[in-house]
Amino acid sequence: MQKNIYGKRSEIIAQNYLKKLGYKILETNYSTKLGEIDIIAMDKNNYIVFFEVKSRMSRKLGDPFEAINLIKQQKIRNVATMYLKSHHLLNANCRFDAIAVLGESDDDIRHILDAF
Repeated sequence: MQKNIYGKRSEIIAQNYLKKLGYKILETNYSTKLGEIDIIAMDKNNYIVFFEVKSRMSRKLGDPFEAINLIKQQKIRNVATMYLKSHHLLNANCRFDAIAVLGESDDDIRHILDAF
């Protein structure tokens, strides 16, 4: 249960970070039978950006980005395709970013554009 609460807190930290950068949050925790995307947003250039948020209390168990393996990436791509189809946005520009939150605050947040 503690892990789930920490994960949700990290997603809120990521959302606040993105808003400060000018992203418009379109969806959070978009879920289908294929999986879930943590955050879907639009950037200043009108790209639809699908975000995977990973968090760790420390680097003791590795970097948060290491948890975004090829299987996870494919799931996110499949869910993103469903989102684009259901919103009639198949011709929209889009990309996949990753955000890592380390600790319990926004002191250590990293953002990889076009992560996969």
